[in-house]
Amino acid sequence: METPEHTLEWLLDYDGRRHFFASGHFLKFEIRLVEQSGQVPHGIAYSFTFHDPDGTRLRGFDNAHPVPHAGGKFVKAKPDADHWHRTVNDEGRPYAFVSAAQLLEDFFTEVAKLCEAQGISTEVVDDKET
Repeated sequence: METPEHTLEWLLDYDGRRHFFASGHFLKFEIRLVEQSGQVPHGIAYSFTFHDPDGTRLRGFDNAHPVPHAGGKFVKAKPDADHWHRTVNDEGRPYAFVSAAQLLEDFFTEVAKLCEAQGISTEVVDDKET
């Protein structure tokens, strides 16, 4: 799976960034290139997470580990580890990685939905790199 160079550079620019909202909630981005494999066919290891002010992860997209197989015994499990966490205790649900741009869009969309439901402003008031 090839990722266009300009999109990949754009995605890698997010590595180490944290975006803080006025409420104290924050977004955290970790991205690095890795060798392509069955678990990481696109060669991008990533973790995009949304946290409450205490640091508890509320939502996240990553490929740090495979997730439990969803489906019956006749449905073949996907070898890749792309998934997202919908709640604090969610072990992960498969995520269909299409592109770096789509990954970011999907993450921001899910964060916006959660913020809207909880009345949290998504205005970024501070941006830091670690």
